[in-house]
Amino acid sequence: MGLSGLAGKVVVVAGGATGIGAATARRLGAEGCRVVVGDLDPTAAEQTAADIAGVGGTAAAFGFDLADPDSINRLFEGAIASFGAVDLLFNVGADMRALRGDSDVLDIELETWDRIMTVNLRGYLLTMRAAIPHMLARGGGAIVNTSSAAAFQGEPRRPAYAAAKAGIGALTRHVASGWGKDGIRCNAVAPGFTATETIRSAPQWPALEAGALKRMRSPRVGESDDVAAMVAFLMSDDGAWITGQVLNVDGGTILR
Repeated sequence: MGLSGLAGKVVVVAGGATGIGAATARRLGAEGCRVVVGDLDPTAAEQTAADIAGVGGTAAAFGFDLADPDSINRLFEGAIASFGAVDLLFNVGADMRALRGDSDVLDIELETWDRIMTVNLRGYLLTMRAAIPHMLARGGGAIVNTSSAAAFQGEPRRPAYAAAKAGIGALTRHVASGWGKDGIRCNAVAPGFTATETIRSAPQWPALEAGALKRMRSPRVGESDDVAAMVAFLMSDDGAWITGQVLNVDGGTILR
């Protein structure tokens, strides 16, 4: 038996081509959602949509860029053209390449800081701005944003990433407070170390896994499907009384 209230809903997965985004798109497709897969890599987005359709689901794919407001608007126009509505939004996209320059507050280049904020924080603002009017027209909806354990850990590196992810928590609470009475719920998931396909294929994978296990209470590292399950729950009617929260999905890395 699946989660309640998801069948037939239209969900936009902003960053759904690979990793946690693709796993969540597939999970929501299996729950009966009509899935709009948006990603900077349109070919990979089309593959995720094909995976959903291949097991009997319904999906459409679009290329889009979280740094480009016009591109974001076109993504939602595509969702309306394809399925006539937007009920749900999962924000998961990020510019991971920019993180290579995310050093510390003494050394980080301002261009790197600005790029991370533009994609990882402003992009989420813009997708929610595009989605909320459609949800209001439907009498409500649900948004799940992707934060990170980095927002809480106080790492010695990656200040821009951590600040952006902490800012996502503030945006999430703002939307939950501003439109909760209108039937829109907004939460965030904060994944810990998650073994996506890209991470598992890295040459340093064994060391990465061993280091992550030392930081958590779980006997295993996370999988993309672990996060997908929480996102699906938060979007479903089973999670109807949860809003304004940042939920850690991290094997007990952060305890609070």
